[in-house]
Amino acid sequence: MSTRIESESVVSLTGQAVSIHEESVILLCASLFYFRIPPELWQERLKQVKDAGYNCIDVYFPWNFHELQEGSWDFTGIRDADRFLRLAAEAGLWVIARPGPYICSEWDGGALPSYLYTKQPPLRIRDNDPAFLQHVDRWYGQILPILQRHEVTRGGSVIFVQLENELDFYDCSDPAGYMAVLRDMAIAQGISVPLIACAGQGGLLQASGLTEGIVPTCNFYPDDRDPHFESKVLHYREVLHRRGVPLLVTETNRSHYLLRRLLSAGAKLLGPYLQVSGTNFGFTNATNNWGKPLAFLTSDYDFGGMISPEGHLREEAREAKLLARLIQTYGRAIAGAEPNPDGSWFVDGEKEGVLGPYTLRLEGGGELIFVTNGEDYPKQITLQNRNETQTPSTGTWTLAGSRSLALPANVPLSNWGIRGWLIASTAELYMANQQKDGVVLAFHKEGSSGEIVLAVEVTHEPIAEGMRVIHREGRYHLHLSDAETAYCRFELEDGRRFTLIVSDRLKALNAETVQLNGTITVPASQPEVSRKDPSPAPDWQFASGEGWITPAGASPALTAGKKIDFLERLGVYRGYAWYEAKAKNPTPAVRKPLGLLLHQVSDVVSLYADGDYIGTWTPGGASVFVPLNRQEVQKLQARVEIWGHSNFDDIRLPALRLPSLKGMEGMTVITAIHELTSNWRVNPAVESVMPSIATKMDETLWPMVSFGSWLSADHPSEHLFRRAFVPGDGGDSWTLHFRGLQGHARLWVNGVDAGSIHPMNPFIDLKPYVTPGQELQLDVFLQRTMGQPAGQVLVYEGTEASEFTIAAAEEAELRVAADLAATSATSSELPLTLDSGEVGWLMAQIPNSAHDMGWRVRVAGSGLKLTVFMEGQIIGRLWLPGGAGRPTMTGGSADSFYMPGPWFRDGQAQLSIYLEAVDEQTAGRLEKLEFISV
Repeated sequence: MSTRIESESVVSLTGQAVSIHEESVILLCASLFYFRIPPELWQERLKQVKDAGYNCIDVYFPWNFHELQEGSWDFTGIRDADRFLRLAAEAGLWVIARPGPYICSEWDGGALPSYLYTKQPPLRIRDNDPAFLQHVDRWYGQILPILQRHEVTRGGSVIFVQLENELDFYDCSDPAGYMAVLRDMAIAQGISVPLIACAGQGGLLQASGLTEGIVPTCNFYPDDRDPHFESKVLHYREVLHRRGVPLLVTETNRSHYLLRRLLSAGAKLLGPYLQVSGTNFGFTNATNNWGKPLAFLTSDYDFGGMISPEGHLREEAREAKLLARLIQTYGRAIAGAEPNPDGSWFVDGEKEGVLGPYTLRLEGGGELIFVTNGEDYPKQITLQNRNETQTPSTGTWTLAGSRSLALPANVPLSNWGIRGWLIASTAELYMANQQKDGVVLAFHKEGSSGEIVLAVEVTHEPIAEGMRVIHREGRYHLHLSDAETAYCRFELEDGRRFTLIVSDRLKALNAETVQLNGTITVPASQPEVSRKDPSPAPDWQFASGEGWITPAGASPALTAGKKIDFLERLGVYRGYAWYEAKAKNPTPAVRKPLGLLLHQVSDVVSLYADGDYIGTWTPGGASVFVPLNRQEVQKLQARVEIWGHSNFDDIRLPALRLPSLKGMEGMTVITAIHELTSNWRVNPAVESVMPSIATKMDETLWPMVSFGSWLSADHPSEHLFRRAFVPGDGGDSWTLHFRGLQGHARLWVNGVDAGSIHPMNPFIDLKPYVTPGQELQLDVFLQRTMGQPAGQVLVYEGTEASEFTIAAAEEAELRVAADLAATSATSSELPLTLDSGEVGWLMAQIPNSAHDMGWRVRVAGSGLKLTVFMEGQIIGRLWLPGGAGRPTMTGGSADSFYMPGPWFRDGQAQLSIYLEAVDEQTAGRLEKLEFISV
């Protein structure tokens, strides 16, 4: 029996429907994020979504966007969530509110404040940890009362509140307990609408705990043309149906082609992510694993959805309106429809690559037959029913490439106030217009053939144009032609008229209204508005600087004499930090430095030795060895940038873990490198992974080989390798490096477990085990598959840098630095060249575009990082090609930024760009900035 989940009878769920105010609805939902759109444009974006036919938006509420420092909250300006929700209700859009605490969304840390990562003892984030949940309760205490005020039960438009986000991607030890606490917190804050929890990879139990009072939902990101997609969706629909709730797809791809496929499988919420693009303003970008493994998210946040960051409607917006009209046309009938698995429909003809048909049994009678072409070229097909006494087979007709159609069969015309039946059609019904004098049904067709079959009682034969009508056995067969627009008009017995209009798809995409006389109204042709506004010719000013020097305005984070620590533990959560430390002279003095070892570094480190630029790296939280060709080093300097905390939890790099900290653990001047790859003894028949346990084989009989070189027929192979090493006494730091190792390995030092060896961060600190001059026994348990390399084994010996000073700058401090740089800037022209390691500020007054809509600015150049300020606010962070350290840039445009029109003051805006030359091989070069009017 189906169980209803209700919210004061306003929002209710059954196994086959979502009802709001007792009206069943299909929710067509666009992601729209207030924190990525200038607040002056919120109303415009909401209207664009509504005009595209969507009836719902989903919106995240990022915790760390509202709590920039622990206990300091901000809900003003672009953070005014209350105003945004009010505007959404005024626009007539339902809202699915997603307050986390974790949101993902390619946002800094998935919105978890990074101060959480510094708590002692460490918090078990995203888990049933009372200490963590105390902090969540503070966040919920701020955001949930805002959501509660805007619930549909209280006159607003919030219909669901999502708890957490894709928890099945995270190793939560107690999802049921964790989600139960979040549920209780939400109820305690007065939330009365249904609570939902989305599964990111299909783990309904892992994502929701299947906790009572929480509705599981699904996120699907398939290949749009996956031929097996519907069967997967139908599986989840059935699982959820048995639990008494409908299939709600909270996230999926943006193409309406795919949304139609979801609709065919019974989904009642279609939530494409991301239909409304935006900008990651400030230091809100994330790092994540889209770069296999490391990627930096661009400031431009745009996956090609139907609305660009500037607000341009893309072609997909017309597809949106067509799908929305189809859903509106069938109304309650499709909102309460159920998949029909009887399989009576089939396709004949050129059916290779044709997916389906899949059938929805409409509420009130009839069916929608979904036929999808999964290939690029058109197919000539016939749609047939094994029970032809009820529904005739169609003749051969064209299904265009990459098209999914919903075709009616045996649908009662009473849905639109007419007695009779729409028996079959090879054209898709996409619009209905009920007027006082009659009813118009509008169809669109593919190709030059096809048929619509009706059973309707009329006073005389119809009038038709552009189609041939045959009346036989009480049915009207409308044979379609290649006419751009055709119609057939009937006079009904009650004196009203009934008109069918059939057009090609292009006209349907542009249709505004349909008329009883058989005409389709399309928007009047508007003269093309030129967006080629005159490009500004800025009076560029440039101030050069040394990249290792702390800029004026930066705030001290650590003074000399204190132990170096990660930046978050120093109260630095975003932005830049400048390190300076004293390098100890090697002993004896004739030993020159061989390199530098940077310990556990992220996200971006630019390194200098005595003011000379060495290079820039993005190690992803791993250590990095940098060779040096210098006689000595007195001072070490580093400029470190927090690009963003990971929005995803990935074990492949330290900085991709959700609780990862930024900055570095230290720097060491390496004075000796010991090669330990040769002369390891190997136990070919390991009885235990614990080397401290005595083995059966006499150790003197263990073969001596190079590390990892023992061949075995075992798959995978498992061997214990053992070697002695005597540390030197010329330093205070010893680090073991398994360079190039693949496979699984674990290290013991003198029988003490020193931990696993991570292939992406294969450095192990030996200092805790070393007494200079005394031998160490190294045991490595190595498990590999055939062909995986074991690499080299090295020990870096050296002296740790000391007497660190650290200064940091977030957005406000960088504004001060820009203002001070302006006082010494001189006129400059592009192209502009910066020496490797050099930094500088480029600035100018920029006029607004002639239409006051702002600019999209494309940047051409190489070897540069740019932090772009507009009127003192960061609007873009770019990394142009060039430099060995450049990571994968993803999430939007990597070479442009958006200057919002509303942020110009009196038609002007100060553009200030912090430039960093980060290619150690060649100078950084800024070729040009191209201003394209929005």
